[in-house]
Amino acid sequence: MLAALFYQNVNLSGFEGDNKLAEQSSMDQYQQQRQEKLNKMIELGVDPYGGRFDDVIPAEKIKADFEDDKEGQRACAAGRIVLLRDIGKLMFVTLRDSSGTIQLGLSKKMLADQWPLCKLLELGDIVGAEGEVGRTRTGEITIWAEKVTILSKSLMQPPEKFHGLTDPDARYRMRYVDLWANPEVLERFRKRSEIVASMRNFLQERGFLEVETPMMQTIAGGAAAKPFITHHNTLDMDLFLRIAPELFLKRLLVGGMERVFEINRNFRNEGLSTRHNPEFTMMELYQAYGDYNAMMDLTEEMVTSLVEKHCDGMELPFGEMTVNYSGPWRRARYADLLKECAGVDIDDIEAVRAKARELEIGESHMDDAVVINEVFEETVEDTLIDPTFVIDYPAELCPLTKRSKADPRYAERFELFIGKMELANAYTELNDPKVQEDNFRTQLDGQEDTMATMDEDFVTALKYGMPPAGGLGVGIDRLVMLLTGATTIRDVILFPLLKPAARSEEE
Repeated sequence: MLAALFYQNVNLSGFEGDNKLAEQSSMDQYQQQRQEKLNKMIELGVDPYGGRFDDVIPAEKIKADFEDDKEGQRACAAGRIVLLRDIGKLMFVTLRDSSGTIQLGLSKKMLADQWPLCKLLELGDIVGAEGEVGRTRTGEITIWAEKVTILSKSLMQPPEKFHGLTDPDARYRMRYVDLWANPEVLERFRKRSEIVASMRNFLQERGFLEVETPMMQTIAGGAAAKPFITHHNTLDMDLFLRIAPELFLKRLLVGGMERVFEINRNFRNEGLSTRHNPEFTMMELYQAYGDYNAMMDLTEEMVTSLVEKHCDGMELPFGEMTVNYSGPWRRARYADLLKECAGVDIDDIEAVRAKARELEIGESHMDDAVVINEVFEETVEDTLIDPTFVIDYPAELCPLTKRSKADPRYAERFELFIGKMELANAYTELNDPKVQEDNFRTQLDGQEDTMATMDEDFVTALKYGMPPAGGLGVGIDRLVMLLTGATTIRDVILFPLLKPAARSEEE
């Protein structure tokens, strides 16, 4: 069913009965025609799946290096055929590689022995060609091929050339087509790679050491989330896929690694949305002798440097919003924002619960701190468009965070919001083993989930002494969304988790 999308722009939900059968029949016809051409290539003594092909120059470099007044310029290119015009004894083929496109000119006179092969080429085939570079009468830079090599025969018809692969569900399921059929998609993922590389460089230049911590853990710790469970056969024990690397990274602070970071994959057995994928990428770091103020300074400097390097200007579109990344960024207390947006005082819990009922939040069985946070999320978060550090969260929500000395009801924690979306979370880290153990026990007492377990080893590590520190986590997927203007997380994850295709069509 999905294969039909290779040759035309379709909507998966639009197929009914006979239409589905007709499309399947048409698809089979295209596949049969392509198989016949593959067989003819073999009859010509040509391997339709090629092999090593050296000295390839990126398409955009070929065009950039071309000089109009210089003779004898040659080039070798390879890529997928995305446009083909056959005008008898002359063919013009547009190749697309990871850098862009380049045109090939195929002439029967120049390619006499290979002309039968050239006539078998189709959209979607991957070919290589070498020859002299020049311009056509219309001014397009072109390689006039002296030799053509088939590198991979495509047995599937590519998307319709003017519209590409546009159905969102099909694009995510067939990213292998989406990337070359829609050049802007490849560019977005290239930009993602560059953003992550720049983040690494930024941190390494400031003395942070990149490390790796376990992705399979005996205790699901470091965040409040439902884990995925797996089983180790040899040891006959259940393990949890990491929901956060926090407790292992802090162990490294105890061990003397004073500045560490990890760009890690986390797994949370929770729902799907435009901002959530069960498998996601986080950059998490810890800095000895810092606090949450140091983390705010570091975060603002890092993100603004990424905007300056990878974006056009400091004002970027994000959906219907425009986000201004110019500093200094706003820092606002949690309680003040609650008062401003919800109209209730954080200390007046009856007023907060009344507001929750007004917002149709089922608050009756929730702890006070949870109700406060539910009201905050409903009334405040959608107002935070430009970068805003929300600071000083209720301490009950932050079991791993050091409390404020000025007012111990609050924790030295911030969340950074941009474009109505949480991007980063940071603490002044708790390093008192007795307080940490008490917080763990309080947290466990309020949970009915039997998987929740005290991390005794982490408490033991703290007893050896962990330096005061600041910690920070930044969602890489959401950061790339913001810097590329993608409004769904699926557009910045190469292979997002999706419902099975049959279920998607039924729903």
